[in-house]
Amino acid sequence: MLETTIAGSLPKPSWLAEPEKLWAPWRYDGEDLWRAQCDAALVVLKEQENAGIDIVSDGEMFRQHFVHGVLRRIDGIDFERMTTMGIRADRYKAEVPTVTTALRRPTSIHGREVAFTRSQTTRKLKFTMPGPMTIVDTIADAHYGDRPALAMAFAEILNAEALELEALGVDVIQFDEPAFNVYMQEVATWGIEALERAARGLKCKTAVHICYGYGIQANLDWKDTLGDEWAQYRETFPVLADSAIDQVSLECANSKVPLELLGLLAGKDVLVGAIDVATDQVETPEQVAATIRAAMEYVPAERLYPCTNCGMVPLSRELSLAKLQALGAGAAIVRAEVGG
Repeated sequence: MLETTIAGSLPKPSWLAEPEKLWAPWRYDGEDLWRAQCDAALVVLKEQENAGIDIVSDGEMFRQHFVHGVLRRIDGIDFERMTTMGIRADRYKAEVPTVTTALRRPTSIHGREVAFTRSQTTRKLKFTMPGPMTIVDTIADAHYGDRPALAMAFAEILNAEALELEALGVDVIQFDEPAFNVYMQEVATWGIEALERAARGLKCKTAVHICYGYGIQANLDWKDTLGDEWAQYRETFPVLADSAIDQVSLECANSKVPLELLGLLAGKDVLVGAIDVATDQVETPEQVAATIRAAMEYVPAERLYPCTNCGMVPLSRELSLAKLQALGAGAAIVRAEVGG
């Protein structure tokens, strides 16, 4: 009960990539890079275990970016043809590759790294991948000419990959869909369909992560425009409640999300963000416990999983670790209270 987990990324060690930076280039290549990534994965696994995190992950040590780490291993995408485009409804600009031909997954994308990570921990293992809508919003298209069609093409590739990772021993496969907080109408018309296609046939737990983004300035500026109540979840939660996805990961800590919206997810597991990734202030265990208790007003304890709001790759390792320790300790407080 009240098993803890993380939303996705953790800071990369300085000997692997430049710290506290998105899109940081690797410091190695070839097999030297692989060995360095494995070393980093071992470090973050141990740090999570020591902090009391129950469902661990590789912290995305094998990926430079949560979307492009997948795209680089798919045929039909040209990384020499980069396009500057606005993503998340033009919230910020990014250099993105271009889809030039039909998409194809020639071989496993993450199998080698999952096999390694699975062999290094006995705890439940989560693996995260970008969801179809978010991929479509993070790439230029010069072939399909239709966002739903492109999303379904990616969904089929994600599904083939997810089935392989499940067979390797992954307990939770999470699809990251920050775009679900931006294109609410499209979520209902084709986003959920593409997400369910990506998760088709999986017997492990399936999750979708929907947040307000990394703690970078562009996202902080966007949050400032959302007013006194962040109500995007009001539109997406009812659709997700009717979906085949098992778990929904969301942002609660220091946010303006009305917690009563959690009641719209009846029947789903809720990964409640109890750690703010957009501040340098470390939560106390009691602050984490207070967020968990507040969520328990709307979600039964047996369906609640204390989590981070989002990925923590832009943070320092020391700050990230302190926040993980607060998450584990805060969940332990409430677990003792409810007898879990």
